[in-house]
Amino acid sequence: MSHSVSEPFAAIASQYIEENKHKELLTLLLDKYLSNQEQLPVQKTEMGGTEAYVGSVTLEWFASRVNFASCLPMLQNKYNSDTDNVEIDADSIDEIQQRPLDWTRQAALVQYLASRKHHKFPPVLVVINQPWVDNLQAPEWDSEGKAIKSSSNFTVIDTNGTIGFLDISHENITIYALDGQHRLMGIQGLIELLNFGKIQRYKKDKTPAEATITVDDLIDQYQVSSAYLQKLTQEKIGIEFISAVAAGETREEARRRVRSIFVHVNLMAVALTKGQLAQLDEDDGFSIIARKIAVTHPLFAQKQNCKPRINWNSATVTNKSTVLTTLQALKEMSERYLGQKFLHWKQEKGLISMRPENEELAEGIAEFQKLFDYLANLPSYQILEDEGTPALRRFSFEKDGGEGNMLFRPVGQVALVQALGILVFRKGISLDKIFKKLRKFDKQGGFSNIELPNSIFYGVLYDPNRKRILVAGKDLAAKLVIYILGGIKDSMEIAELRKDLAKVRTFENRTIDFQGNLVQPNEVGLPAIL
Repeated sequence: MSHSVSEPFAAIASQYIEENKHKELLTLLLDKYLSNQEQLPVQKTEMGGTEAYVGSVTLEWFASRVNFASCLPMLQNKYNSDTDNVEIDADSIDEIQQRPLDWTRQAALVQYLASRKHHKFPPVLVVINQPWVDNLQAPEWDSEGKAIKSSSNFTVIDTNGTIGFLDISHENITIYALDGQHRLMGIQGLIELLNFGKIQRYKKDKTPAEATITVDDLIDQYQVSSAYLQKLTQEKIGIEFISAVAAGETREEARRRVRSIFVHVNLMAVALTKGQLAQLDEDDGFSIIARKIAVTHPLFAQKQNCKPRINWNSATVTNKSTVLTTLQALKEMSERYLGQKFLHWKQEKGLISMRPENEELAEGIAEFQKLFDYLANLPSYQILEDEGTPALRRFSFEKDGGEGNMLFRPVGQVALVQALGILVFRKGISLDKIFKKLRKFDKQGGFSNIELPNSIFYGVLYDPNRKRILVAGKDLAAKLVIYILGGIKDSMEIAELRKDLAKVRTFENRTIDFQGNLVQPNEVGLPAIL
């Protein structure tokens, strides 16, 4: 009995020992191959008839070994060494496989890598090239001009032919970025910064800007250590290799395939809309607060048998739409209002925001909540339940008529809130005092019928010629609100505001005053202060 019971255990033990031996043998073999810096472990994939090899490399290796597309020999005669771009002309247009590099992005990408703990670049797509590819007399081309081998040297180590090692030896192999040129630019900038202690900022065409970025700047601004920064060089990025030429292709067929892949990659990579970014962004404090208010404030509450009051995706609100505003507009309101209080939340263009501390977020939410409590008590919003947004938004001349109220247009909402942010946080005027005046202004129709000359927003937020909203007038509208609420005292600033208002109320050399009369520009005054 004991003999029969011990046999299964012996078999299991034997199998375990055998598996461990296989693992040890595999480890020895892999260590042997991996010690060769000229062989990269990869997995072969195939999609749409194109073979590719997927692996990972350190940032340091990527920066030193991968080149911009302009390194391609076929483009060298059009290569501009100052910009690392290929100049487009009648000769090179058919060869171009990349969009021009924008060197203003390098500094932002370097700061992102250095300052964000959870930084992440998606994998890059590169092309692996060899010298013979650009020499049609080389023995690798047959008599019909077709390649007898691929420009990628792949050594298989499994029976399925999918796992192996890719030759990346420096002597014979040239690698250039097909998708990921700006990632390459950023990583090269990081390595340069760590090696030399600073990097130059550039303008779009790679002409030097005045400023530089130093390692000390990053340490001081983002509270990172020098040791942490040095470790970044050994982080790994995903990389996918395709062959410049595949076996059986002519050089022209290979060029078309590579160019086509680039176009397809970029066409499929549709950028997120601003509304979608506002929905998803977990780093930008203004987006976080906008989302919070959108789902918690009674003004935007989703009620039974009623349509939503927030357009979550689009940046615009149509005349017939029942929504009150958009998430994108709420994010902009949050930025223009709270940005006057939390100045450090604003980030350099192109750089991802740093998530504020929880205490600051809580304070920002409370401030924004308080603002919307006041806004919700404006007369225009008080009648929202009875009238509905379309009737309040439509202009008087449109079908079924309307109130033409700017508070039901995202651009009007943003302009008002921008003005309130300046008044509250820069001028030190309380919301109580402000809204006492605004409620009176609203009752008198101050926000309504902006399509009529007696409105202070005529020509500012409304274009009489095209009979539509003027988004470009947002900042001027905010200044006018600040003025009527007593927030502008400087005589020069007042004079400039009057000139700006007269200018936007002038159409084909005809200036319209608040009574609808044609006057000289200097006859247009400013509205009364509330």
